[in-house]
Amino acid sequence: MTTISMLIDGERRQAANGASFERRNPLDGSVATRAPAATPGDAVAAVEAAQRAFAAWSHTGPGERRALLQKAAHALEARSEAFVQAMARETGASAMWAGFNVHLAAGILAEAAALTTQIGGEIIPSDVPGSLAMGVRQAAGVVLGIAPWNAPVILATRAIATPLACGNTVVLKGSELCPETHALIIEALDDAGLPPGVVNFVTNAPADAGAVVEAMVAHPAVRRVNFTGSTRVGRLIAQTCARYLKPVVLELGGKAPLVVLDDADIEAAVNAAAFGAFANSGQICMSTERIVVDAAVADDFVSRFAAKAASLPVGDPRQGPVVLGSVVDMATVERCNALIDDALAKGARLVCGGRADSTLMGATVLDHVTPEMRIYREESFGPVKAVVRVSGVEAAIATANDNEFGLSSAVFGRDIARAWNVARRIEAGICHVNGPTVHDEAQMPFGGVKDSGYGRFGGKAGVEAFTELRWITLQTAPRHYPF
Repeated sequence: MTTISMLIDGERRQAANGASFERRNPLDGSVATRAPAATPGDAVAAVEAAQRAFAAWSHTGPGERRALLQKAAHALEARSEAFVQAMARETGASAMWAGFNVHLAAGILAEAAALTTQIGGEIIPSDVPGSLAMGVRQAAGVVLGIAPWNAPVILATRAIATPLACGNTVVLKGSELCPETHALIIEALDDAGLPPGVVNFVTNAPADAGAVVEAMVAHPAVRRVNFTGSTRVGRLIAQTCARYLKPVVLELGGKAPLVVLDDADIEAAVNAAAFGAFANSGQICMSTERIVVDAAVADDFVSRFAAKAASLPVGDPRQGPVVLGSVVDMATVERCNALIDDALAKGARLVCGGRADSTLMGATVLDHVTPEMRIYREESFGPVKAVVRVSGVEAAIATANDNEFGLSSAVFGRDIARAWNVARRIEAGICHVNGPTVHDEAQMPFGGVKDSGYGRFGGKAGVEAFTELRWITLQTAPRHYPF
């Protein structure tokens, strides 16, 4: 078991009232981490520390910010083994998934470092003689980042890297399910030499989340909020931000379709589907959830996909390399079992895997899924996947769009022009032609539509999200007034 601290104004702290909470390992129930159970007062103290640090940090030159973020990227990578162990204890994640998290998170920090000199503006022609009119981007203030447990290093780093690059100071609210993992990110940033108060970190007991978040959102110094997590909680965050008129970036749930057209390279589609469906046991917002296959190639695809899925090793990630480690809790098992039971009762065919009685869940594939089945619409967020058979391109597009979510998607087909046109018609913020639904790069505009949220992380889109665009004019010649 590890005991961690919060970081407020450069100091490691426990909760003001001494309270703490425990995160237990999902496999054996052992205590993985003991963390401070912050009060709303602790959360406000973190915001006020960030507020005090803002003036100096926002005026720090881009070269200095870039150097510190680059140092943070190296410090984070140096903790790779610690991240592997922490993620295995706290969320049951495989070493493969933890390593990927660290690698991409370091890239996010490196990309943020490169952005420090890309925060520009524009000169806008004015009808007023002698007026130099400019659209200027400036740091917004304190940014609150709220990160989840499922891709904990990637998503917590994403929540704070671009805001820091833009000259904002930040407070990261760690997940109750992986407080040590998130604390390791903060350690890396602190070790890189960021000034006190530029990065702050709070953790809270699950029951206190609402009060802690509202205390921070309500504070006048908080000018931006970003949240990655479920649509249910995202709605609550959005409502809270609306009450206080705080702009928010929301990256929420998904039900990503992977469309296999009748001319697809079946082997390539199978490999992409397996990766997208079963990486981190399907617990990724971009996870392939619905495989929409043209009936002309469905038998071949399902046969190969089931064989691939059945070959994926499952096990305790603390005991050796696996592809599927533990899912995060028994609630996931119960939800997935219920989806399997419902689908089978309504005519689906189980071609691989099946019900589980522990958090070690094998890859499961259900064929002949129809709209009457819960798994057709509901996010499994586990290693249970649906194959929906369709006839023709129009049916494939309609099925892909027949869902409330719209985060990631993919299309496979050898006729690139046709596949491209299918991709353009899919209602999702992200679509990959002949690639998996699970893909991320730090410089890309990442985000969804419909119930998958709004706003974008990454690259120039991230700069737009975490800066204020101001109109500033300079009168360079005498101005005429009507009176």
